[in-house]
Amino acid sequence: MTGVQSVDNVALLPAYLAAGTAVLVLLTDLLLARPRATIVVAALGALGTAVGAVLVGVGGERRTFCVGADCSWIFGGRAALVATVVALLTLGVLGLSVPALLAGRSPVGEYVFLLACSMTGGVVLGAAGDLITLIVALETLTLPLYVLVGLRRGSLASAEAALTFFVVSVVATTLTLLGAALLYAVTGGLHLDRLSTLLAERPELRDLPLTTAAVAVLLVGLAFKVAAVPFHAWAPATYDGAPLPVAAYLSTASKLGGLVALLAVVQRALPADQTGPVLALLAVLTMTVGNLVALRQRRTVRLLAWSSVAQAGYILAPLGALALAAGRTDEARAAAYAAAVAYAVFFVVLELAAFAGVTALRPAGADGGTVDDLRGAARRHPWRAAALGLALVGLAGLPPGLAGLFAKVTVVRALLDGGAAWLALVVALNAVIGLAYYLRVTAALWTPTPLAAPNGGGAAAVPLVGVVAVVLAVATVAAVVLGVAPQLVLDLAGR
Repeated sequence: MTGVQSVDNVALLPAYLAAGTAVLVLLTDLLLARPRATIVVAALGALGTAVGAVLVGVGGERRTFCVGADCSWIFGGRAALVATVVALLTLGVLGLSVPALLAGRSPVGEYVFLLACSMTGGVVLGAAGDLITLIVALETLTLPLYVLVGLRRGSLASAEAALTFFVVSVVATTLTLLGAALLYAVTGGLHLDRLSTLLAERPELRDLPLTTAAVAVLLVGLAFKVAAVPFHAWAPATYDGAPLPVAAYLSTASKLGGLVALLAVVQRALPADQTGPVLALLAVLTMTVGNLVALRQRRTVRLLAWSSVAQAGYILAPLGALALAAGRTDEARAAAYAAAVAYAVFFVVLELAAFAGVTALRPAGADGGTVDDLRGAARRHPWRAAALGLALVGLAGLPPGLAGLFAKVTVVRALLDGGAAWLALVVALNAVIGLAYYLRVTAALWTPTPLAAPNGGGAAAVPLVGVVAVVLAVATVAAVVLGVAPQLVLDLAGR
């Protein structure tokens, strides 16, 4: 009997492409020392990773690193969707970073290498089949961001944001590892599907206080990663202190990674009757606190950060239906998981478009400024303002932002199918609250500027670099396409 496992290299192709991109970026920066060449290599690598993920995902589910029926790498439709979205988000954020990078505000080689490393973690995360792979992938996604947040030279706010993010992430990682260790102590298993089987076949294990503690600690650790209330306080300060493109990455790819990790353990490993009540409570607190605090924000990035907190609550809401017996049937659970993933995909596309719009209307390398800085932007730059307005309306769940509208309808439908009408009502009420600040920012774009400051304080006087315009256009088109053909995302999310 041999201890050597066969390895399916085709299943691992997206991870190879992502990791290879990081290596090529490092070598290009070292050997050529040409910023434009380094950026181009990273962009081609991210695009290649997305294409590779699609090609592998089309071929059906592939498994490798297996011990019997338990596998550490499972690349199916959902993993392909996550890998593709993460790679494309990385490509978009790289495009938003070009003006600041070419202006010398951050070291190009280090910045792009760290971004590629983070992308690698996100690609691996979607296919993780055990707790070790899951946590390592999540940390690979997160660790480079500590540096990226603080990489803006001469910015005290950036350094403070990096320190805040680092301290909170260390706590979150510690709790996640502790929860995984306790689960292993109780069950002797680490594979997600194996954990689910063990806890289902041996009910006495679920009644142990140690099992309850393990589930609670693991969920709390992952709740930090997605900035769910009350583990959210780090997000607004970190987003506002980070460079705009890095804030966009934190709000999209990083949050998607945390949600994928949380969904993986909830769907495949932990008992639904134990996780459901916790997730329902987190969803209600997260969407309500996020929306209420966002109403008071005057700085644009802080408003988007609190909006992102609220959106995490909407994503968690379908999982809250697991608290009820009607929500734990096979059909209801499948609908809840698919709704959570689909909403996350719609959200990150719209969020990227929103950050791209803010970046397009601000000077290269500047922070997000205040909502008043965007006042009258539609008169000076109608197309950029229109794209930002469409993204904000989509996040609010109003037409013509059909992607956001479909996402909220999907969540409400999943909750009603799971018998959680009360939670669907909370989602609807919070969506109404969210209209106030989304429409306030949108209205500011078309509000005339005061006569004393016809140029809007110079915020939009700097010419827009073409690549940012391309990112804004592509993100806007993607949001429109997803709104027109949303069932494709929902079908992939359910696989």
